[in-house]
Amino acid sequence: MLAINYIKLRIKSFVFAFKGLMLLWKEANFRIHCVAFVLVLIVSFYLEISRLEWIFVLLSSTLVLVSEAINTAIEKTLDFIKTENDKRIEVIKDISAAFVLIAAISAVVVGGVIFIPKILLFFQ
Repeated sequence: MLAINYIKLRIKSFVFAFKGLMLLWKEANFRIHCVAFVLVLIVSFYLEISRLEWIFVLLSSTLVLVSEAINTAIEKTLDFIKTENDKRIEVIKDISAAFVLIAAISAVVVGGVIFIPKILLFFQ
């Protein structure tokens, strides 16, 4: 009986996680990052990147998506806590948005290091 309850709880936690993904999908910035991720995957397949390059592409892309999810959670929490303008909350939101920007810049750099040399080979 204990094992069945454990399994039910695990299934329930996955249901909550997928519900969270559906809520994230409603966020425009998350959808933009997902579209960019799909484009990166297409380019990666086309350019036949190595396994190690795949690891870097997937990790950096995932970091962007996770950062956007955390940023969204922070913003929703702060909106729930206080609805009127507050400079302190504005600072927290700006910093939260900054780590998404940092992750995105890092992903672009990783992509540049991997893709630019391969693309330049086409023009030689």
